[in-house]
Amino acid sequence: MSPPRRPSGPPSEPEVVITAAPTMADQPVSAESFDPSATVGVEGQEAGPVTPIVDVDALLVERVQRGDQRAFEMLVVKYERRIQRLIARMVRDVDLVEDIAQEAFIRAYRALPNFRGESAFYTWLYRIAVNTAKKALIGLRRDPLVTESSRAGAADGDDMDTSRVENELTTGENPESLMASRQIASTVNAAIEALSEDLRQAITLREIEGLSYEEISEVMGCPIGTVRSRIFRARDAIAQRLRPLLDTKDGDRW
Repeated sequence: MSPPRRPSGPPSEPEVVITAAPTMADQPVSAESFDPSATVGVEGQEAGPVTPIVDVDALLVERVQRGDQRAFEMLVVKYERRIQRLIARMVRDVDLVEDIAQEAFIRAYRALPNFRGESAFYTWLYRIAVNTAKKALIGLRRDPLVTESSRAGAADGDDMDTSRVENELTTGENPESLMASRQIASTVNAAIEALSEDLRQAITLREIEGLSYEEISEVMGCPIGTVRSRIFRARDAIAQRLRPLLDTKDGDRW
């Protein structure tokens, strides 16, 4: 038997087989092992759970629709002061503000079974409050009784807004700057009161209540372009009143 022939040429390298480590994509995921709260994080860092955004108003509305009156009381507590402040900008008689606000909440409670969540609850509530105040204003025009408390209420409202400006001042400001701030706040309030009803509502919802143009459009029942126009005109009217105090040039706002 002849010896085996040696292959010609350099010896061959041994064959190396590389196996990739199994990945998550290669492994089946069972219902027991799947964690819906897990998130993909940066390599080397542990991913944290996703915190869901909870619409508290929507949850409370659902409870009210199931007959939970306590849930509606919580909504009243949350929005009562804001609704009263909105109405006070429309109806200056302080004797009527609470009554109109209460009527607005009663209407909202009766209408809640038909609320479908197509808009945010507070814009829906604001629309009811605005319509309730408008109805009250129509009644006041038929019987325009202005009480002493309404005059005092106007002054108190100005003082409240002025005191809010004062609270925002830093402790290092001097009496001159404090007086100037109070004068500016008083001028702004007077300018807002001098606006027409539609301009006053628009600027109040935007600058005081912080609603978006879309939300104001929904509350006031008018196109967004109309909302923008009203807010622009309101700001311009206020700027005209402030110009002597701020020493601004024509064309500048504040």
